[in-house]
Amino acid sequence: MTAVLAASVLLFAAGCSSGGDKTPDGPEGTASTAPKPSGSASGGASTPSGPPAKGSVKVVSTLTEGLKSPWGAAALPDGDLLVASRDEGTVTRVDGENGKQTVIGSVPGVAPGGEGGLLGLALSPEFASDRQVYVYFTTESDNRIARLLYDEQKPAGQQLGAPDTILRDIPKGIVHNGGRIAFGPDKMLYAGTGETGDTGLSQDRKSLAGKILRMTSDGRPAPDNPEADSLVYSLGHRNVQGLAWDSEKRLWASEFGQNTWDELNLIEPGKNYGWPEVEGKGRKPGFVDPVVEWKTSEASPSGIAYAEGSIWMAALRGERLWRIPLAGKEPLAAPQSFLQGEYGRLRTVISAGGSKVLLITSETDGRGSPEAGDDKILQLEVK
Repeated sequence: MTAVLAASVLLFAAGCSSGGDKTPDGPEGTASTAPKPSGSASGGASTPSGPPAKGSVKVVSTLTEGLKSPWGAAALPDGDLLVASRDEGTVTRVDGENGKQTVIGSVPGVAPGGEGGLLGLALSPEFASDRQVYVYFTTESDNRIARLLYDEQKPAGQQLGAPDTILRDIPKGIVHNGGRIAFGPDKMLYAGTGETGDTGLSQDRKSLAGKILRMTSDGRPAPDNPEADSLVYSLGHRNVQGLAWDSEKRLWASEFGQNTWDELNLIEPGKNYGWPEVEGKGRKPGFVDPVVEWKTSEASPSGIAYAEGSIWMAALRGERLWRIPLAGKEPLAAPQSFLQGEYGRLRTVISAGGSKVLLITSETDGRGSPEAGDDKILQLEVK
């Protein structure tokens, strides 16, 4: 039986220092090779309840290309995708078989700039009956979460209804707007926010910045949140852009560090994840250390997904896909990287069932570079 490796084996960090988005966040980092895991897990065997220590990634096809600043995405029940454009403020439907793109509408009030714009996208747990699409977006004054009715009977480009704002006044900035939203197994809506560059907001329990928020589908604090009448589920975050649940319904989040360490955190209600007092594994009382950390040049993590017993993490500055095999609350082996430098910056990962994973690139730098409009969705087979 493969021994479960201690998390200390994994002390190679990745961070999103100011290297998260190209725009204001900084230059592309240089890649480095991940260390080999020690112990019997390096041989590729698996525990009875865990994935193989060594995995694999196969790029099956390019589903579509020519996307403009794709950010949030969600799979529709029929296998098609909805994809949000950060800079265009539009939502596009991508055919899951032939990759055909159809703009279904736009979100009024989106004010793109820096790391802001139309960001996260999620479908209502009752989408089959209520047809509600949720979005996280930046306006001239704040970040907001709204829901829009998706009416396929209307002409293309006009199928999204007027936004019904369920949460406003999430602080905004040129950097660190967070933006990922997802419905959990409990049918509550979770949102990762950033501290906008104002580090003190992360430890301010009254601020919505630098937090993971948990709410009902109409934007009210979930009834069993750590503090009554508060949206705050966890605090002490710098910039959370990845949310995913494992097979045991545990919440994981990726987080951009500053200059030293990026993080993968196991999120527990009411816990404090340390920023700005701690970056990476600080081992300070009162703060929760990350499960895994990376150098900022190797990651700058955005979206994550859970598939085949592992967390799959998209790296922007690191330009690679990370695999973190799990054995319960701990990593089974050292993280493994794939596709390094082959497709540029990677933004979003979507589990499409079983070993199928969709990966969205993020080459657009937000400043009208020649790369604009050349992003792709790749279909992967992973294990």
